[in-house]
Amino acid sequence: MDKEKNRLESIGRLCEVVAQLRGPGGCPWDRVQTHESLKPACIEEAAEVLGGIDILRETGRAENLKEELGDLLLQVVFHAQLAQEEGLFSLADVAEAAAAKMVRRHPHVFHEPMLDDTGKPLTGWKEIKAQEKKGREWEEDYLPHAFEEASALIEQAKKRKGI
Repeated sequence: MDKEKNRLESIGRLCEVVAQLRGPGGCPWDRVQTHESLKPACIEEAAEVLGGIDILRETGRAENLKEELGDLLLQVVFHAQLAQEEGLFSLADVAEAAAAKMVRRHPHVFHEPMLDDTGKPLTGWKEIKAQEKKGREWEEDYLPHAFEEASALIEQAKKRKGI
């Protein structure tokens, strides 16, 4: 329980730090950031997590992965802080939505699944995901541009880092 409390306190501390950076008397740079302006950092941090995974695999050293996951978590917390300031949602809403999605998509773990004659769950991951997206198919229209933008942002990050 102490470990769980410490984890929650650490995430709460990160939320407090971001809120202070964004608040009155906070950092001028952080105070002017938007979802749009943070896109490059979000993509760059995700790519750096991949590097951290490779370092862990090849050397067994986890320090870089821990640092890069922290940087990616910072992006999630920062975007949630912006959304909260805009009255859209909070980090708690993000976490609850992610947990609920995983529970829904794993009925074989969290619920008594309905099984067919061979013992397989009647509703699999793809079927559950398709059901979740009903009425929101239009969101898929944004993906081609998002992937193109992500590729362009990766190229910009590589240039900034001299790669």
